Amino acid sequence: MAKPLASLLRATALVTAVAVLPVATAGLAAVDSRTGPQFAKLATIYEKIKTNYVEPVDDDTLIKGAIDGMLATLDPHSAYLEARDFENLRTQTEGAYGGLGLSVTLDDGAVKVIAPMKGTPGDLGGIKAGDYITHLDGKLIYGGSLDEAVDQMRGPPGSQIKLTVYRPGHDEPLEFTLTRRVIELKPVEWKVKDNVGVISVSSFSMNVGAQVAQAFQAIKAQAGKTQAGGHLAGVVLDLRGNPGGLLEEAVSLSDDFLDSGTIVSQRGREADDNAIYSAHPGDIARGLPMIVLIDEGSASASEIVSGALQDQHRALIMGQRSFGKGSVQTLIPLGKDAALKLTTARYYTPSGRSVQEGGIEPDIAVPQISDPDLRKRALRSYRESDLRRHLINEIKDDKDLEKDKIDDPRFKMTPEQLKAKGIDDFQLYYAVQTLERTTPTALAALHRK
Repeated sequence: MAKPLASLLRATALVTAVAVLPVATAGLAAVDSRTGPQFAKLATIYEKIKTNYVEPVDDDTLIKGAIDGMLATLDPHSAYLEARDFENLRTQTEGAYGGLGLSVTLDDGAVKVIAPMKGTPGDLGGIKAGDYITHLDGKLIYGGSLDEAVDQMRGPPGSQIKLTVYRPGHDEPLEFTLTRRVIELKPVEWKVKDNVGVISVSSFSMNVGAQVAQAFQAIKAQAGKTQAGGHLAGVVLDLRGNPGGLLEEAVSLSDDFLDSGTIVSQRGREADDNAIYSAHPGDIARGLPMIVLIDEGSASASEIVSGALQDQHRALIMGQRSFGKGSVQTLIPLGKDAALKLTTARYYTPSGRSVQEGGIEPDIAVPQISDPDLRKRALRSYRESDLRRHLINEIKDDKDLEKDKIDDPRFKMTPEQLKAKGIDDFQLYYAVQTLERTTPTALAALHRK
């Protein structure tokens, strides 16, 4: 039996990505007199449906439909959550479940993939960011709810499910048969590659900041055993395909590599929605040269980290333009079994940039040329700006941000040529080579550009 939403909110109040506000009482009940006629119209329609619809309709269905309809006029990230919805949200940040490891959203009735989590059945099976999932086990899911689609994709570990996918750039639908498995949140992985430490973060779930700090210490220890003198050439923070998660973990991870200054700020309609998050002394890497890898699947918390390290000139950002989600959602409890997830603020990088719509533009644009579908997908990349009713970036209207620069003549090798050289991840290869072959002084000069 699902836990009451109130208890779930209490259990996760310290770790949720969004603020939790108290239930409104008199303020919630008070309705501006100017809205009276509109509420009367809503009540009239409700009564007409109850009286005249071809089949009986229960009250819960109509009320939830009215609520969903109101929220659908706002932005893609505001939503009404019942107990099951919040349980799903909690699971994504601190739990484990049987499923495929896909981060998905609903856009105009279609289920779109934001990004597959690395190493999960969806990732290993070939699902890509920007794919449209049209059928599950041959059943059309277009026009249904996101909850229904997610429930169908989850299931007992070891069971199989067939996904029919429309991928922009392909004339025919693609079919994938995937085997569900337990998706345990292990968001941080690390390795030492050619004298460079590589830390991959697949989501911003609980304790990610601390886990990244531990990963860096492990990298240093391994480098001391295998490298002459134990010296690293640099560190790569891989945030590709990371759809985001907990705000406080984005702040914590940024703080790992910063000594001072602003990490991120948020500004909303009310003064209580405004906040500034700052770094504390203590860069765990002590200024070691650093590159952050991003792509179109790097969203929200990933963009907070990328923007902070870019604006503070702590790291070079490499890869492709990020997703572009620059808004903050707040959870407002509505009694014991429901909550409102409402967009209440926008966040800004230390220099005052909003990533909304435009995302983070890399310092060095590097395409993933080891992906045979890259050019077709890059021309139709799916980002925040593609979502209906997305918030408009009020600070900057830069149409150049809508274009991905992937035609650099340096990147003309074919996937076959890369495979022959043993390169299966060109972006990571390029980042590692950059750190190995570029002096710290030259990297600092690139920071200042």
